[in-house]
Amino acid sequence: MDLATLIGFLLAWGLIIATIALGSGALVFINAPSMMIVLGGAIAVVMMRFTLAQFIGAIKTAMKAFLYKAESPDELITSVVELATIARKEGLLALEGQEITNPVLATGIRMLVDGHETAVVKKALSTEMNQTVSRHKIGQDIFKQIGDAGPAMGMIGTLVGLVQMLSNMSDPKSIGPAMAVALLTTLYGAMLANMFALPISDKLSLRSAEEQMNKNIILESVIGIQEGQNPKVLDELLRNYLPASKRDSEDAE
Repeated sequence: MDLATLIGFLLAWGLIIATIALGSGALVFINAPSMMIVLGGAIAVVMMRFTLAQFIGAIKTAMKAFLYKAESPDELITSVVELATIARKEGLLALEGQEITNPVLATGIRMLVDGHETAVVKKALSTEMNQTVSRHKIGQDIFKQIGDAGPAMGMIGTLVGLVQMLSNMSDPKSIGPAMAVALLTTLYGAMLANMFALPISDKLSLRSAEEQMNKNIILESVIGIQEGQNPKVLDELLRNYLPASKRDSEDAE
């Protein structure tokens, strides 16, 4: 569970809801036509830009913003150094019985045990990494597009409400509902973009960067193990992926 995403989401929406509740009440901020224009319109516009499979996949990808937690790079480095130590002492075949939780690392080690050449292993892992990054990029783009479409649909809704209001100025009863549509669509569009879609897109970008770094560590680790690199040297090389403060603390330990 990503607490930062969950806390930020609940706090942002909680503050808005509390402000509304302490004011004139929540009912005046609920308008079905405005929701239809903004939510339905934004989803429809974005769906036109992507395939249905990509759109549905983005919804699944969005869960990573709340539930997914990338494996710690320093823990991953510790694991691969242990594997490198075993391989150096007992040979690559000794890695076959080792329990490896990371699926990408497990794939790389299995290829080593099967005797594949370095170029083949590197190509397979690189391809897998590139495909993962590509899928994540689509998810990020879809939520970014929702963030862009939300305020745009809000503006369209505002124009619709203004047209309805100006065309019925002779009927005072119609002015209020039309003005509500005009103002609430702008509000809904801004909330959809800045309190949901764009933060999710940014968090997915961060998750993608974390996964890409871990996969780079795995790629370099597997190649190093196959080449029989000294585990201590491999450890030092891999820790260059960590922040300077983290490398210093690990070195001190």
